[in-house]
Amino acid sequence: MKRASQVALLALCAQVATAVTPLIVKGTDFVNSVSGQRFQVIGAAYQPGGEAGYKPESGQDPLSNAETCLRDAALLQRIGVNTIRVYNLSPDINHDECASIFNIAGIYMMIDVNSPKPNEALSREAPWESYNHDYLERTFKVVEGFKNYPNTLLFFSANEVINDVPTAITVPYIRAVTRDLKQYIKLHSDRPIPVGYSAADVREVLIDTFNYLQCSLTGDATDESITDVFALNSYSWCGPATFNEAGYNTLVDMFKKSSVPVFMSEYGCREIRPRIFDETAALYSSKMNPYFSGGVVYEYTQEKNDFGLVVLNSDGSAKLKVDYDNFQGQLAKLNITELQSTSSSAAATPFPKCVSSLIKDKGYPNDFTKIPNPPNDGLAALIKAGVKSPKNGKLVTIDNLKVKQVVKNSDDTVITGLEVRRLTDGNVPTPIATTGSPAATGTTASPQETSSSAAVGTTQLGGFGFVMSSVLAALYLI
Repeated sequence: MKRASQVALLALCAQVATAVTPLIVKGTDFVNSVSGQRFQVIGAAYQPGGEAGYKPESGQDPLSNAETCLRDAALLQRIGVNTIRVYNLSPDINHDECASIFNIAGIYMMIDVNSPKPNEALSREAPWESYNHDYLERTFKVVEGFKNYPNTLLFFSANEVINDVPTAITVPYIRAVTRDLKQYIKLHSDRPIPVGYSAADVREVLIDTFNYLQCSLTGDATDESITDVFALNSYSWCGPATFNEAGYNTLVDMFKKSSVPVFMSEYGCREIRPRIFDETAALYSSKMNPYFSGGVVYEYTQEKNDFGLVVLNSDGSAKLKVDYDNFQGQLAKLNITELQSTSSSAAATPFPKCVSSLIKDKGYPNDFTKIPNPPNDGLAALIKAGVKSPKNGKLVTIDNLKVKQVVKNSDDTVITGLEVRRLTDGNVPTPIATTGSPAATGTTASPQETSSSAAVGTTQLGGFGFVMSSVLAALYLI
């Protein structure tokens, strides 16, 4: 019996060693829940196939195919991406293998709870009709499917619902959905998972949306309808612009007194192609990273809208675009050790009290008593009891991490030996400056890379060290 227990614990140790450490919100930062170290999002939007890639009726969504996820995780990991944003997911599909692959690669997941299909998102025209039991039950099922993955970073309650003053009629309902999700997570998840909103960068309504969602009805953090994070989809920096020309100085002024983390949930203007991603350096610079927690490039795969980093072919093969190379070059310039070790904002700005004077546009809703209560058709009971027969996701063992598909560089040379490197110390991918075919993250650093890579491994060791100590102590006591 003792031997069996030891084997079980060693197996647990091996599994935990490849798991990322869950992140929490502390003030205006994402923070490693064990080490307390600040986390900056270095992300890519991930929706292979676009809307057409979401086919729940046939069991298909972006995280349903393990071979596809393995290929993409390897390509994202090798340039230092540590987060993906996934838009359209079915709570009825098993995502264990894909979630486990991205977890092994050190990549977190931002999960949108909505989709473009009917009755799976808030309506801009009549949000009071779409805010109903069936819609909310589906969002709770998404939570059930992803809450157990340690690399689930957050849930987005809505995306770009407000695009002008008339569509701001939805803002009380966005706040209501945020509240309902937070209450559900509090009752049915073993850990806190942030809930936020992803806004369009429409300056006409942006600051009012931010003020409406992050103020407190109670005057403090006990108000469960406050957004945990605020994100924006911004494409104002195009080509070789400057900080001020792109309006990034205005964004800093808008959010420098935030009470919650702010980051870009999409960026990457395509007016000038191939894209050079000069804004990446600005986003992680000292001008911006004290106020922004990084950003998510739009997007990983080449779709009809022509924003992709990688072209995916019907036979599973892939080819990198010059945009991928350029983005890789920008990430390789970042000092990840310094970036991710910036001190956390422990003394964050207190939540402002919800008062009508926070709203500047006269046509924007400013009556905070209009935030609706849960629908009267058993929703409150559903939040308390939980959905019936939930399909809870869990990490699974992934033995073979070698990519099977043919992947070519932008110059048509074939990338050889492509695989996901198993991160064993709670680390996250680190951009490595390379030429030609880049080495996958996790390989031995060259002499000029040793200092930076080693430092990153050291600063991120806390989470794994804590778990290892606990497991070894348990082994000793058996």
